Amino acid sequence: MPRIDLSSSELLRVIARRRSIRRFTRKPLSLMEVSLLLWSGYGCVDEFCERRTVPSAGATYPLDLYLVAYPGGVTGLSPGIYRYDGYKNGLWLVRMGDFRREMYRACLDQSWVRDSRVNIVITVVPERTTSWYGERGIRYIYMEAGHSGQNIYLVATLLGLGTVTVGAFYDDMIRDLIGLPSNNMVLYVMPIGYPRG
Repeated sequence: MPRIDLSSSELLRVIARRRSIRRFTRKPLSLMEVSLLLWSGYGCVDEFCERRTVPSAGATYPLDLYLVAYPGGVTGLSPGIYRYDGYKNGLWLVRMGDFRREMYRACLDQSWVRDSRVNIVITVVPERTTSWYGERGIRYIYMEAGHSGQNIYLVATLLGLGTVTVGAFYDDMIRDLIGLPSNNMVLYVMPIGYPRG
């Protein structure tokens, strides 16, 4: 096999630099950084949102992204829980407040969840996909969440930010915190901030 020349492409360099980061500074993110992270995870790439930044089986798009912003976490954004609107590349306020403690406890006391500036929570409405593909649609949902998470990882790396995918959490606690119906699933929690050390 030919040797990979990382100097030939910025994308290859970003892929090579991607790491799981669990220690963060207190420096806030900008609204533009948050916008780029969420857009890369599940934003629209055309005017009518017929395509998004990740492939989706049958274009069923079962995911929903939420932003949990901590006090001082994002310049110009109040602390709280927001639902990402991929059509408008905007945020809808779900709950105002500081939810560091609740997120920390829901994620089995993992300090990086508490110490990050924000957390992106990737959730899914399974019926959007399984109504077309039956039980096999569950596989497609997990694939799609993986695409979204990897995009967020790569854009975080490109921006000089750090993140890690967290899969150890109490589903019901996060679902209740966000206000999701019981048929929705929480798949990822991604703490994000500027790397420390």
